[in-house]
Amino acid sequence: MTTLHTALAAVAAASVLAMPAGAAEPATGFVRISTDITLRRIVVAPAKPKGTVLLLHGFPETALAWNQVARQLGADYEVHAFDWPGYGGSSRPPLARFTYAPRDYARVVQQYIRAAGIDSRNLVIYATDIGGLPPLLLALEEPGIARKIIVGDFAPLDRPQYMAERLRKLKAPESAQATRAAINQTYREIIGNAFQRGLPAGSQFQVSPEFEADMQAGWQRGGMSSGDAFYHYYSHFTRDQVYLEDNLARLSTPVRVVWGALDIYIDKKMGEEFAARSGSPFAALPGLGHYPHLQDPQQTASEIRAAFD
Repeated sequence: MTTLHTALAAVAAASVLAMPAGAAEPATGFVRISTDITLRRIVVAPAKPKGTVLLLHGFPETALAWNQVARQLGADYEVHAFDWPGYGGSSRPPLARFTYAPRDYARVVQQYIRAAGIDSRNLVIYATDIGGLPPLLLALEEPGIARKIIVGDFAPLDRPQYMAERLRKLKAPESAQATRAAINQTYREIIGNAFQRGLPAGSQFQVSPEFEADMQAGWQRGGMSSGDAFYHYYSHFTRDQVYLEDNLARLSTPVRVVWGALDIYIDKKMGEEFAARSGSPFAALPGLGHYPHLQDPQQTASEIRAAFD
């Protein structure tokens, strides 16, 4: 394990050890899912889990975004979270073999589930932001990949009008490179302010110092930053959004859509349209922004628990 891997693992362990009574202790480590990709992951494994939960983070997060949700669920469910390739302590595979597109991330989800030995029949996936599209793409090809998929605050459809200006610029080829450069130049500010930006004073919240340090420590590795991975994701984003929309009739895995009503990055109209088009239930979460799992982890845990009923 590299020195950076060791440091990131230590930060992760420090941030998730305080668990409620009856919860299993988390294990932080690494799992190789392919020749090019090793993922840093966090697993909470109680003795008699009622089911398994896989949590998929967004930008600019790492797996530590889920530490509070894991605390809520860890007494009853086996909980998994990993860093996407390009984030945190996970690999930065070469572009010649991995394009960081949503469909590449879909394959990562599939490979992780298999490598971790997860029984898909009793699995709930909760995914947000860039994590939302990949499991849906996977479900088109493998409907039994999960018992239910909960998605929110993401962009499943090619509707730039529902997205914040910087995201629209990253999506447009003529402005994407300049936006990529700006993200990399200002990443410390992004990490420091992205989570409360746009929220009214009464809804402001702070992420833990351990989580913020983890995002900072894992931003740049192996010649590729998390901002670069984000850019490459977006360079293929429209193609994969269009593919999902064209094939929505084939989406048979049960899906629930949840959305922070105050999300300034992706308007809840995106979620409403996707829910209507896919025949999925939709819930707008009052007072919450783009990161409901950080702002109100208890609400997120409740959504996940309900998916097992």
